[in-house]
Amino acid sequence: MVATENYVGSPVLRKEDAKLLTGQGSYVDNQSMAGMVWMTLVRPPHVHATIDSIDASAAASMPGVVAVYTAADLEDAFPSSLPMVWPITEDIKIPTHWPLTKDKIRFAGDAVAVVVAETREQAEDAAEAVTVRATELPVVNDLEEAAKDEVVLHEDLGTNVVVHWSHGGGGDQSVFDSAPVILQERYTQPRLIPNAIEARGCLAYGIPAAGEFTLVSATQIPHIARVGLSIATGIPQSKLRIIAPDVGGGFGSKLNVYAEEALALALARKTGRPVKWIETRQENYLATIHGRGVLHDCTLAGTDDGDILGMKFVELADMGAYFQLLTPGIPELGGWVYMGPYDTKAYWYEFRGIMTNATPTDAYRGAGRPEATFVIERLVDAYARKIGMDPAEVRRKNFLPPSEEAFGSIMGLNIDSANYEPTFDRALELAEYDQLRKEQQARRDRGDVKQIGIGLSSYIEMCGLAPSEILGALRYVAGGWDAAEIECRPDGKVVVRTGTSPHGQGHETSWSQIVADGLGVTPDDVEVLHGDTSVSRLGMDTYGSRSASVGAEAVARALEKVRDKARTIAAHELEVSEDDLEWAEGAFRVQGAPDKARTIPELAASAWHAHALPKDMEPMLEGTAVFDPPNFTWPGGTHVCVVEVDTETGKTDILKYVAVDDCGNVINPMLVEGQVHGGVAQGVAEALYEEAIYDESGNLTTSSMTQYLVPTAVEIPTITQDRTVTPSTTNSLGVKGIGEAGTIASPPAVVNAVIDAVSHLGVNHIEKPASPERVWRAIKDAQGGAA
Repeated sequence: MVATENYVGSPVLRKEDAKLLTGQGSYVDNQSMAGMVWMTLVRPPHVHATIDSIDASAAASMPGVVAVYTAADLEDAFPSSLPMVWPITEDIKIPTHWPLTKDKIRFAGDAVAVVVAETREQAEDAAEAVTVRATELPVVNDLEEAAKDEVVLHEDLGTNVVVHWSHGGGGDQSVFDSAPVILQERYTQPRLIPNAIEARGCLAYGIPAAGEFTLVSATQIPHIARVGLSIATGIPQSKLRIIAPDVGGGFGSKLNVYAEEALALALARKTGRPVKWIETRQENYLATIHGRGVLHDCTLAGTDDGDILGMKFVELADMGAYFQLLTPGIPELGGWVYMGPYDTKAYWYEFRGIMTNATPTDAYRGAGRPEATFVIERLVDAYARKIGMDPAEVRRKNFLPPSEEAFGSIMGLNIDSANYEPTFDRALELAEYDQLRKEQQARRDRGDVKQIGIGLSSYIEMCGLAPSEILGALRYVAGGWDAAEIECRPDGKVVVRTGTSPHGQGHETSWSQIVADGLGVTPDDVEVLHGDTSVSRLGMDTYGSRSASVGAEAVARALEKVRDKARTIAAHELEVSEDDLEWAEGAFRVQGAPDKARTIPELAASAWHAHALPKDMEPMLEGTAVFDPPNFTWPGGTHVCVVEVDTETGKTDILKYVAVDDCGNVINPMLVEGQVHGGVAQGVAEALYEEAIYDESGNLTTSSMTQYLVPTAVEIPTITQDRTVTPSTTNSLGVKGIGEAGTIASPPAVVNAVIDAVSHLGVNHIEKPASPERVWRAIKDAQGGAA
């Protein structure tokens, strides 16, 4: 049957949801194997200590225990330490990171041994019986204190300041001394703990005699993990298969190669039995990466009438106790967007990466760009207050000019396309900005207890990590390409193998829409396979809002190869020139004789039985493409948050939230809206609730959901969304990333709104999260320190 409907641009319902909503999803913890054993890691209650001895004798004799291993026992299991793939400078100091620490405990999640037992409960009980004697060392978690090197985590490195990356200056740097207005601010962004619904977990099994192993893991990056785990364990890539089954959220926390994955593989090889590990929520808080954890000193140079002349940012970034896969590169990702969507004439950014006795940091939804956007947008609001201008007018006055083509920016990279003012105007229109300002003034005039605040956030982000040539110049080990294979089967169905690995994004639906339009079939005729390195041979996986602009473009290019071959077969069968064919109503038709036609399913059958193909043509109708983009994509937008703050209690309620984004052409508007909705919810959490807190001894006091405040649906406002469209110039689809936009834009919008609500009381600064206590104290401090 020929499908003539166009699916791209339509809100096609998610193909993925039926099995998930009916409880038929397959996650790691659903999987079990005959002869399987469980693995539990021994994580002693120390933050920084020298290991004196480990006594596993009691644990080893407990019921069901197969073995207990320390680092010394697994000396031969790991020919290399855990991978870090982004040594961003030539002189970076890289700490060695083994799956089990050998000499010192450097943070509260550092594991010293692993127990293997017949059941999970037996493994957990035995882990508690492992006795670790250790000599406590001083702890350092404050960034500025750690930078003094009075306590050094890795003695062989000689310092905690392991990397200094400077973007350097763009434009006339003298404006930071000579401008009429010089504004200097310091902003602290606390660590955040990713809270995917599904914690991490893995199951390793194989045939040791053949040297072949499989790891089923809740990972975002099966292809990259195969490379990293091959290096760490010595298992050749050709004999290592990584499967990412259904994955219950990632947000960057599963964009990594973790110690537990390497251990499971090593123990499956050592014991000859399948080895399973499922993370507890407390382990998730201690041993899965954290995000953010940065301190910025910021300078804005401007005029008295609102022209931004320059922005300068000097950052300290908390690396934690070790590097994970991308740790030192995360601040650098923000380093290319510190100008925001503004036409600033001067620019400076640099950061220092500092080791601390805390959980390693790495990519967390947005990865460097939320940190950058937060300080830019806070700074612009502070500037507006200082010169007495409306923050909306300051933004409007400084936007980069529109361009449908790629253009150079002051930070040194090309922006693919841009048009920020229509997005901004639409956001203000939906928020009813002018009316809100009048209401705000009326409440202030009346001296109401509850005051309203309006927060703006205009952002630009850099997505689709690519091209590979630039990534090489930035010293990133991997490339930025992705791949797709399309196979048209003789029964009319189409199989797509994609190198991206979705974990909630909806690739199966979006990719099916693209293929359906291109081949004249329906999305239900298309099956999208992913997340298995033995099924999708080539791929760079899913992170950094890259899947649509890189992975979907690879699908589109493979599609063109299929269509080219199909056209040739159709012309051969219809006995006309290829130039006489046109694609119309889901088939190749002879111009002027539209009844003479061949559909893709018909041509797929011809290519399969191969009875009468053109001379020298290979059978089968299929196409493969590997796409390396010529540039990043650069989405943008404006979000407006309206809050009501109780000036007597500090409590904040969000009254209205408007998000207007420009992610280029849209494949499925429902999926875009869902991504923005989830991102805004995460950003609201960052702005008002979430904060990882360590005490002076280095213990994580927010170690469970009873202390770490994750908002529920009740706390998340209704979100009004709209879009403008400025197609990307980096791909034929014209798409840009959208997966992280909400998380990037919303924290400054919310915090700016809270400060705006009480700025008439003298409040100019509130740290994130803007909890009721912080807001209340800020009001009292502004009124003379009565708190």
